[in-house]
Amino acid sequence: MPERIKKGDNVMVISGRDKGKNGKVLEVFPDIDKVIVEKIGTVKKHQKPTQKFPGGIIEKLTKIHVSKIKLVCPRCNEPSRIKSDKLKDGSSVRVCKKCEEIIDKV
Repeated sequence: MPERIKKGDNVMVISGRDKGKNGKVLEVFPDIDKVIVEKIGTVKKHQKPTQKFPGGIIEKLTKIHVSKIKLVCPRCNEPSRIKSDKLKDGSSVRVCKKCEEIIDKV
């Protein structure tokens, strides 16, 4: 998988229970094609008490597959697919497929 989604990107969830929500990518796992997005995919975990932690119910972020999210273009402010293009100097850039605007260099 090419680097289509990066840490810090603003994305929108397109399927699942959090469909329609926006968030910022906190962490990317390219080997398993998953990402962690802030405020999306939260689950509650019942934690037993230990010597360091009192225990209780904790909210935790889970990983989301990249096929369930789309990058929100900073120019047209809509979720869209992205493609990679090469500039004349040979560098690679990410481009929005809807408005053909350069997002950033890869």
